[in-house]
Amino acid sequence: MAKKGEVDQKWLLIDAADQVVGRLAVQIANIIRGKHRPIYTPHVDTGDYVVVINAEKVRFTGTKLDTPTYSAYSHYPGGLRVVTARELLARKPESVLEAAVRRMVPRNRLGRQQMTKLKIYAGPSHPHQAQQPVEFKLPV
Repeated sequence: MAKKGEVDQKWLLIDAADQVVGRLAVQIANIIRGKHRPIYTPHVDTGDYVVVINAEKVRFTGTKLDTPTYSAYSHYPGGLRVVTARELLARKPESVLEAAVRRMVPRNRLGRQQMTKLKIYAGPSHPHQAQQPVEFKLPV
């Protein structure tokens, strides 16, 4: 079993251009959780850092641009805000992919810690050149 200080975490770069949101989110969630490693331990953060570029170019299949909704409730009367994936992709493209990955990690302290290793950027540039991220090829 892996222990907290024993795991060396790498930085991976993923290009999200022309990738389907759900299939991409599964791959990202498995990487930041560490399930792609043989030393995976459920209660230890064994995952890698993931930098996602071109999040604005992700695609949906079928009618999923208009069907799924993202909601936020302010706990005030009339404070429910609901937007479709098309509107959210136009306004904040990083949020679509982040919400998909967030729903695939555990809903506890470990999951919140693992989500801090996900860096999503709408365009092709990112500020993590110093970490020397290795390009990760997604299976087709």
